[in-house]
Amino acid sequence: MIQTPDDTKTVLLVEDNEDNRFIYATALRYVGYEVVEAVSGKQGIERARACLPDLILMDISIPDIDGWEATIVLKADPLTRAIPIIAVTAHVLPDDERRSMEAGCDGYLAKPMSPATLIAEIDRRFGRPTHAQITARADSRDVRV
Repeated sequence: MIQTPDDTKTVLLVEDNEDNRFIYATALRYVGYEVVEAVSGKQGIERARACLPDLILMDISIPDIDGWEATIVLKADPLTRAIPIIAVTAHVLPDDERRSMEAGCDGYLAKPMSPATLIAEIDRRFGRPTHAQITARADSRDVRV
Protein backbone atom coordinates (compact mmCIF):
# COMPACT_ATOMS: atom_id res chain seq x y z
CA MET A 1 0.00 0.00 0.00
CA ILE A 2 1.43 3.35 -0.97
CA GLN A 3 0.90 6.10 1.54
CA THR A 4 2.06 9.66 1.73
CA PRO A 5 3.70 10.82 4.97
CA ASP A 6 0.60 12.92 5.70
CA ASP A 7 -1.71 9.91 5.98
CA THR A 8 0.53 7.50 7.87
CA LYS A 9 -1.42 6.03 10.76
CA THR A 10 0.08 4.81 14.01
CA VAL A 11 -1.05 1.50 15.50
CA LEU A 12 -0.20 0.51 19.06
CA LEU A 13 0.21 -3.27 19.23
CA VAL A 14 -0.17 -4.58 22.79
CA GLU A 15 0.91 -8.22 22.58
CA ASP A 16 3.09 -10.25 24.91
CA ASN A 17 3.68 -13.21 22.58
CA GLU A 18 6.92 -12.43 20.77
CA ASP A 19 6.03 -14.44 17.65
CA ASN A 20 2.60 -12.83 17.26
CA ARG A 21 4.03 -9.38 17.93
CA PHE A 22 6.76 -9.86 15.31
CA ILE A 23 4.38 -11.23 12.66
CA TYR A 24 1.69 -8.57 13.12
CA ALA A 25 4.11 -5.65 13.50
CA THR A 26 6.09 -6.72 10.42
CA ALA A 27 2.94 -7.07 8.32
CA LEU A 28 1.58 -3.71 9.47
CA ARG A 29 4.86 -1.95 8.74
CA TYR A 30 5.04 -3.62 5.33
CA VAL A 31 1.76 -2.00 4.27
CA GLY A 32 2.78 1.40 5.61
CA TYR A 33 1.55 1.66 9.18
CA GLU A 34 3.76 3.02 11.93
CA VAL A 35 3.77 0.49 14.77
CA VAL A 36 4.46 1.08 18.45
CA GLU A 37 4.80 -2.09 20.50
CA ALA A 38 3.98 -2.91 24.12
CA VAL A 39 4.23 -6.24 25.94
CA SER A 40 2.02 -5.65 28.99
CA GLY A 41 -1.15 -3.84 29.97
CA LYS A 42 0.77 -1.28 32.01
CA GLN A 43 3.20 -0.60 29.17
CA GLY A 44 0.29 -0.40 26.71
CA ILE A 45 -1.43 2.27 28.79
CA GLU A 46 1.82 4.24 29.11
CA ARG A 47 2.57 4.06 25.38
CA ALA A 48 -1.01 4.96 24.43
CA ARG A 49 -0.82 8.09 26.58
CA ALA A 50 2.64 8.98 25.27
CA CYS A 51 2.11 8.55 21.53
CA LEU A 52 -1.69 8.82 21.13
CA PRO A 53 -1.94 6.21 18.36
CA ASP A 54 -4.71 6.20 15.78
CA LEU A 55 -5.73 2.67 16.80
CA ILE A 56 -4.84 0.11 19.47
CA LEU A 57 -4.68 -3.65 18.99
CA MET A 58 -5.15 -5.10 22.48
CA ASP A 59 -4.34 -8.67 23.41
CA ILE A 60 -6.43 -9.76 26.40
CA SER A 61 -4.08 -12.19 28.17
CA ILE A 62 -1.13 -9.90 28.89
CA PRO A 63 1.03 -9.35 31.99
CA ASP A 64 0.51 -6.77 34.75
CA ILE A 65 -2.98 -5.61 33.75
CA ASP A 66 -5.08 -7.73 31.40
CA GLY A 67 -6.37 -6.27 28.16
CA TRP A 68 -9.89 -5.78 29.47
CA GLU A 69 -8.69 -3.72 32.42
CA ALA A 70 -6.22 -1.77 30.25
CA THR A 71 -9.09 -0.94 27.89
CA ILE A 72 -11.26 0.26 30.80
CA VAL A 73 -8.41 2.53 31.97
CA LEU A 74 -7.81 3.93 28.47
CA LYS A 75 -11.51 4.53 27.80
CA ALA A 76 -11.88 6.36 31.14
CA ASP A 77 -9.00 8.72 30.33
CA PRO A 78 -10.05 11.86 28.38
CA LEU A 79 -6.68 11.79 26.60
CA THR A 80 -7.17 8.29 25.15
CA ARG A 81 -10.91 7.56 25.25
CA ALA A 82 -11.49 8.33 21.55
CA ILE A 83 -8.79 5.94 20.32
CA PRO A 84 -10.41 2.85 18.80
CA ILE A 85 -9.36 -0.37 20.52
CA ILE A 86 -9.66 -3.75 18.86
CA ALA A 87 -9.39 -6.83 21.06
CA VAL A 88 -7.09 -9.33 19.35
CA THR A 89 -7.37 -12.45 21.44
CA ALA A 90 -7.48 -16.20 21.75
CA HIS A 91 -10.37 -15.73 24.23
CA VAL A 92 -13.07 -16.96 21.87
CA LEU A 93 -15.92 -18.08 24.09
CA PRO A 94 -19.24 -16.28 23.48
CA ASP A 95 -18.92 -14.25 26.69
CA ASP A 96 -15.38 -13.13 25.81
CA GLU A 97 -16.50 -10.95 22.90
CA ARG A 98 -19.31 -9.49 25.04
CA ARG A 99 -16.87 -8.80 27.86
CA SER A 100 -14.48 -7.09 25.42
CA MET A 101 -17.27 -4.80 24.22
CA GLU A 102 -18.36 -4.06 27.78
CA ALA A 103 -14.77 -3.10 28.66
CA GLY A 104 -14.90 -0.54 25.85
CA CYS A 105 -13.34 -2.32 22.89
CA ASP A 106 -14.55 -1.06 19.53
CA GLY A 107 -13.90 -4.35 17.76
CA TYR A 108 -12.98 -7.98 18.33
CA LEU A 109 -10.73 -10.30 16.33
CA ALA A 110 -10.17 -13.92 17.33
CA LYS A 111 -6.74 -15.54 17.16
CA PRO A 112 -5.33 -17.28 15.37
CA MET A 113 -5.77 -14.99 12.38
CA SER A 114 -3.72 -14.26 9.34
CA PRO A 115 -1.86 -10.97 9.03
CA ALA A 116 -4.01 -10.29 5.94
CA THR A 117 -7.18 -10.49 8.04
CA LEU A 118 -5.71 -8.08 10.59
CA ILE A 119 -4.60 -5.63 7.91
CA ALA A 120 -7.99 -5.78 6.15
CA GLU A 121 -9.77 -4.91 9.41
CA ILE A 122 -7.44 -1.99 10.14
CA ASP A 123 -7.71 -0.70 6.55
CA ARG A 124 -11.50 -0.91 6.79
CA ARG A 125 -11.52 1.10 10.01
CA PHE A 126 -9.37 3.81 8.44
CA GLY A 127 -11.53 3.82 5.30
CA ARG A 128 -8.68 2.67 3.10
CA PRO A 129 -8.85 0.16 0.29
CA THR A 130 -7.40 -3.17 1.31
CA HIS A 131 -4.24 -4.52 -0.23
CA ALA A 132 -6.37 -7.07 -2.13
CA GLN A 133 -8.54 -4.28 -3.59
CA ILE A 134 -5.48 -2.33 -4.73
CA THR A 135 -4.03 -5.44 -6.38
CA ALA A 136 -7.34 -6.20 -8.12
CA ARG A 137 -7.51 -2.63 -9.50
CA ALA A 138 -3.93 -2.86 -10.75
CA ASP A 139 -4.63 -6.23 -12.36
CA SER A 140 -7.77 -4.90 -14.09
CA ARG A 141 -5.71 -2.10 -15.69
CA ASP A 142 -3.39 -4.71 -17.20
CA VAL A 143 -6.21 -6.39 -19.12
CA ARG A 144 -6.03 -5.53 -22.81
CA VAL A 145 -8.93 -5.94 -25.21
